[in-house]
Amino acid sequence: MEPNEFYEPTEGDKELLAFVTDHCDRWRDWRDTNFLPSYLEYERIFRGQWAAEDKMRESERSKLVTPATQQAVETRHAEIMEAIFGQGEFFDIEDDIRDVNGNPLDVEMLKAQLMDDFKQDKIRKSIDQIELMAEIYGTGIGEIVVKTEKTFVPATQAIPGQPGQAAIGVIEKPRIAVKIVPVNPKNFLFDPNGTSVDDCMGVAIEKYVSIHKVVEGMERGIYRKVNIQTASEDTDLEPTQEISQYESDKVRLLTYYGLVPREYLKNLEENKEVEDLFPDDSVADEYSDLVEAIVVIANEGYLLKAEENPYMMKDRPVLSYQDDTVPNRLLGRGTVEKAYNMQKAIDAEVRSHLDSLALTTAPMMAMDATRLPRGAKFEVRPGKAILTNGNPNEILFPFKFGNTDGANLATAKDFERMLLQSTGTLDSQGMVSQVSRDAGGLSMAVATIIKKYKRTLVNFQEDFLIPFIQKAAFRYMQFDPERYPSVDMKFIPTATLGIIAREYEQQQFIGLLQTLGPNTPVLPLLLKGILSNSSLTNRYELIGALEQMAQPNPEQQQLEMAKQQLALQAAQAQIAVNTTQAEQNRAEAAKLMTEAQLMPQETQAKILASATKNLPQGQEANEFDKRVKIAELMLKEADIKNKSKIVELQMAEKQNKVSGMEQDFLDELTKELGNGR
Repeated sequence: MEPNEFYEPTEGDKELLAFVTDHCDRWRDWRDTNFLPSYLEYERIFRGQWAAEDKMRESERSKLVTPATQQAVETRHAEIMEAIFGQGEFFDIEDDIRDVNGNPLDVEMLKAQLMDDFKQDKIRKSIDQIELMAEIYGTGIGEIVVKTEKTFVPATQAIPGQPGQAAIGVIEKPRIAVKIVPVNPKNFLFDPNGTSVDDCMGVAIEKYVSIHKVVEGMERGIYRKVNIQTASEDTDLEPTQEISQYESDKVRLLTYYGLVPREYLKNLEENKEVEDLFPDDSVADEYSDLVEAIVVIANEGYLLKAEENPYMMKDRPVLSYQDDTVPNRLLGRGTVEKAYNMQKAIDAEVRSHLDSLALTTAPMMAMDATRLPRGAKFEVRPGKAILTNGNPNEILFPFKFGNTDGANLATAKDFERMLLQSTGTLDSQGMVSQVSRDAGGLSMAVATIIKKYKRTLVNFQEDFLIPFIQKAAFRYMQFDPERYPSVDMKFIPTATLGIIAREYEQQQFIGLLQTLGPNTPVLPLLLKGILSNSSLTNRYELIGALEQMAQPNPEQQQLEMAKQQLALQAAQAQIAVNTTQAEQNRAEAAKLMTEAQLMPQETQAKILASATKNLPQGQEANEFDKRVKIAELMLKEADIKNKSKIVELQMAEKQNKVSGMEQDFLDELTKELGNGR
């Protein structure tokens, strides 16, 4: 092709152009019929803009748009963004990656490198816009774009031939940038038969871009050189609704990601022969041999680019997620859609109230027109002199139509409460203030709100955040292999709690701390949990200091060991004393037992001896019998005392057994202390 010649499309190019534009036109018609009017009204409600088609009744004159839905959208948006980015890091890499070329892969370094690239490419700002559009329209959509950017790095370079001197300047370095571009649902086309981006036959993004970007793409060889013209007609593609759209130097660009017939991507004579499975006149023949491709069309008639998917994973660089799930549909349900009915009711009540004020409070006069000066212009204002032909009391009469009903604003307040219920949002006048703060009423209301936010957060993480990080990592591996080795990484989301949930958990931690007291052994864990959920800028330093405080002090450890040794020695000494005392008690008990056993015999012998001595003469037999009976009584008494003594000795023996058990316990304690030492 000569430098001044434009690219001439082939037959395959024309058929490809017709294939893509025909499908996109049908998808656009379906979307515009079912969703575009609602999208435009959702945008006006969020921005507080009035339009004639938003009237609730023909006689309505007020143009006020109440901010209830705006507040609900911003509250939910702020909560989700806080849950994602509030803790700094929003993803982690599972550390199960194999070594690369025998060298261990530093997962933390790779994670820090990816986070640094995301910061340079302003991923957080882009995700903020995508999540906001998801709250407004119900679906968050992003397009992943890979480009090479020039970066300038300050550098110092030695001057040849002049030792000790150096030139200070900058060095230009190329850098691979992976960005995610927010896509408005008004600019998004998709196959209505699909329920996800990958499930659709194709998706397309159409928007107006500046013509200089298209020309730059032609100069760099990204686009084909065609005779491009400016075009600006469809205002629905504009990012926002304005009074007058700028129409100069713009090109309508449609980027298609999806399946196309393989034969259309190249000239027909360059295609390989493929066996036809269907007749040429069959509808299935057109969809029999499809390939994933990227097609860029300008102004609906210029094919700028057509190629097979160049990415190594053959994945589509478009992501979408539902703010609130609508089963078996790609598009979701947003906060504005949830609040729509109550928003219209609030606007109707407030506008009715304002229209009533215009009739009941604005000055209105009835007058006799025949008694006013000819050509007089009647108006009421401070300091105005009104000329009449006669008595003004007879000519002028102020009046008003009825009275303004104050119940309108009260009804609007009830509608606002219903709006907060439908959106699951919270504010100073919201539903949480309506529930009882006793018996856990506040906790139950906050827990319900947290669960609703968690549903949206899970949709965002599983359908958007983690797939984006994976796709971005694959792009870096493909186009910047020196910095990113080609390994299969598993990413884990770390965003779990928003600000409301964290404040709720903080209250639980503090309540638990107050219950357990400052001397509880789990105090460091509670303090770490409180600091982890806080929004302090230096929370990581505080957590580090807390962990350092929890580490044992060597001097304190030595002191504790010395105390344990002293306690062990004291326990051993006490064991020795107890053992000696127990042995002494056992010896005394044995002695007393022997004496108690011999005592009855000794007593009996003494009694018998005393019974035979000093008997009176002539009455020996009677006196002997009497003494024997007395001796028997004394023996019985001695026997009773002896048995009592034996009982006491048995009790003492049992006490000695208990002392023996104590000794066994002390022996076990000695072993345990010895093992601990």
